[in-house]
Amino acid sequence: MSFTTFKIVSFMVCVFAMVQTSISGDPDILSDFVAPPSALVNGSFFTYTGMREVIRETGSPSYFQYLRASRDEFPALDGLSVSTIFLGFRPGDVSPPHIHIRASELLLVVQGSLLVGFVDTNNQLYTSRLQTGDMFVFPKGLIHFQLNEDTQNPAYSISSLGSSSPGLTLVPNNLFNTSASIDDNVLALSFKTDVSTIQLLKQALSTPYNQVIGHPLKH
Repeated sequence: MSFTTFKIVSFMVCVFAMVQTSISGDPDILSDFVAPPSALVNGSFFTYTGMREVIRETGSPSYFQYLRASRDEFPALDGLSVSTIFLGFRPGDVSPPHIHIRASELLLVVQGSLLVGFVDTNNQLYTSRLQTGDMFVFPKGLIHFQLNEDTQNPAYSISSLGSSSPGLTLVPNNLFNTSASIDDNVLALSFKTDVSTIQLLKQALSTPYNQVIGHPLKH
């Protein structure tokens, strides 16, 4: 990824700082920041280096990449109402319909193009085809997705979210691949189909969508 990409990312950080208050999902804290009792608080505490490897990569990712810097990975974010997600899409890759229950998301395409969209509580779909440098905002708690429609080239995006712990609910997984499976009849009736179709979906979704760099997909 080029130096131009880093300039775009810097611009995104500045924009997010301006809108952070309006999309924040965390309660206000009563101190400048929150640090664990045993933490050594210096410049290193406020530094996160976990994305160096993926930012330095060139060419197409070998698998769908998801790298998150939230409170779990970067403790200095606790109480500061901000976190970041890096996504690397192979040609044709999708970030499936999902929800961040505690945060709005501001996405910036830093390389390639993406089809993105969300569904509101009136069941209205809003979509856009983004090019490099374009931004899109997903309102808090709504189902949304990203797709690299390009069958030849990869795409990369970086998102800022208005919570240090935004949460992640993968809709297909939560319906068809839970630890204690939802009854097949419940799903068949809900989706107006038959049990055999539901079982095929459960079998298909038993394989993860992606390999995860650094940390698993956590709620």
